[in-house]
Amino acid sequence: MIATLRLGTVLVEGPSMLPTLRSGDCLLVRYGAPARPGDVVVARPWTRPELLVVKRAVEPVPGGWLVEADNAAVRGQGWTGGEADVLARVLLRYWPRPTTRFARPRHEA
Repeated sequence: MIATLRLGTVLVEGPSMLPTLRSGDCLLVRYGAPARPGDVVVARPWTRPELLVVKRAVEPVPGGWLVEADNAAVRGQGWTGGEADVLARVLLRYWPRPTTRFARPRHEA
């Protein structure tokens, strides 16, 4: 049996994932791919189901994932994290500067 890859594209809007991703970045995603802690994902917040967001998967919770923004400066401004359904895992950024590495940024204490 051959698994079907459901690939899609996503446009990043807003500063919540700085410095990892910038507004205007174009991403290739795989729908239905399993997430692991630390992955960048496309998610649907439980408290705002009309939104699709690009966030960092933190840890699994019953029925979904805890996700959060990389940019601590925007926390508290709109929906920057919480419990969500993960719909897709980001595979790579294809525009404007291709990369497949999405390491968690280091925050200074």
